[in-house]
Amino acid sequence: MQLTSFTDYGLRALIFLASLPADQMTSITEVSETYKVSRNHMVKIINQLSRSGYVAAVRGKNGGIRLGRPAGEIIIGEVVREMEPLQLVNCSSEFCHITSACRLKKALHDAVQCFLQELDKYTLADLVEDNHPLYKLLLVERSSISS
Repeated sequence: MQLTSFTDYGLRALIFLASLPADQMTSITEVSETYKVSRNHMVKIINQLSRSGYVAAVRGKNGGIRLGRPAGEIIIGEVVREMEPLQLVNCSSEFCHITSACRLKKALHDAVQCFLQELDKYTLADLVEDNHPLYKLLLVERSSISS
């Protein structure tokens, strides 16, 4: 199974925000430059994460973005469910004439559920806490952006 780039960058954005000191604001531009992704694409991603409560967006002169709740409360499986379509195949009867007798859709559904159950074991904090190599990489990237 492969996640869409939308979900992939959404998770990366959350990792970036979780690596910052508590309540430190940053910008969508900084996140998009860190991961070398289009700012317009990142705006859409942050908008979705904000609507779901994972990111807090503050407008204005001193505005920016930060985590919307503690990293320990953000479950990775829930984020993926919010952002990812998770339909592996098109099982509509208009597309496939064996839909009424097909057992593949149940097998794929069960596989997706196992995938999500595994991701439910991890919080955002699990991915970033005491991850010194991550902090070092993001710090180097941030310093190259601001130079």
